[in-house]
Amino acid sequence: MANVLLVGIATLDIIYKLDHYPPEDAEVRAQSLRLSRGGNAANTAVVLSQLGHRCTFLGVMADAPETAVIEQDFTRHDVDYTHCPRMTGRPPTSSIYITGAGRTIVHYRDLPEMAAQHFTRMDLNAFDWIHFEGRNVAELGKMLAHVRQLRPELRISLELEKPREGIEKLLHIPDLLICSRGYAQHYGQNQPEQFLSWMQKTAPGKTVVVAWGEAGAYGRTADGQICHSPAFPPANGLVDTLGAGDSFNAGLIGSLANRTGLPQAVESACKIAGAKCGLEGFDLK
Repeated sequence: MANVLLVGIATLDIIYKLDHYPPEDAEVRAQSLRLSRGGNAANTAVVLSQLGHRCTFLGVMADAPETAVIEQDFTRHDVDYTHCPRMTGRPPTSSIYITGAGRTIVHYRDLPEMAAQHFTRMDLNAFDWIHFEGRNVAELGKMLAHVRQLRPELRISLELEKPREGIEKLLHIPDLLICSRGYAQHYGQNQPEQFLSWMQKTAPGKTVVVAWGEAGAYGRTADGQICHSPAFPPANGLVDTLGAGDSFNAGLIGSLANRTGLPQAVESACKIAGAKCGLEGFDLK
């Protein structure tokens, strides 16, 4: 199994389940409340670890009591977080209101994004794969360049969940670009096959995968071969879609790290995302 470094943010999620979304000035009672560790790269690390890979998370952590929720979940899932820089403040917090299949998320961030200087202190020799969240573009560019300079053969994946100013200038560096449907649609690409063709021109020679919700996911290899997998809805119905995309990313990275072909990796990722939707939280085993 691979040794994977995941770079991004870890959040404290406060999740309310409601029978309806409250209008302005309303007071409603939640059906349930739970505290959870969240964050894209953090979620992916937890799922990857359950798939048998060795995972290290790197991101700014708050020197605050609330961080214990994040630390305890990482520890329970054997994710190494000991290299995370610590700063005074509160952990990035998301208040999440879930009503049936819909959800509303309110973010609060008190900590700065991680600077490249924290990343360059890492010994990269132990890792087989590095995965980055597509955020904090100026520092991200420095981190990507650092990897290519020190370990040009090391495989890199980059998550493109949201459009970020200037990030297109970095797409030539990673090997794998994992895109969301929202990212594609931001650029006017409303059909997955067309988006993959557009990405082949935008980032030539890169493997590109895009998740497309209920339509499954599509991939394009570096030499232009397109593949598709249907979605795999959970047999017991949708329970919790929060983090399904991060679980998809874990399934994809895990399979490719094991040298699986792209069609099989995309299918495996869809199956893992579907399994996650059938349970609350990220305990897939």
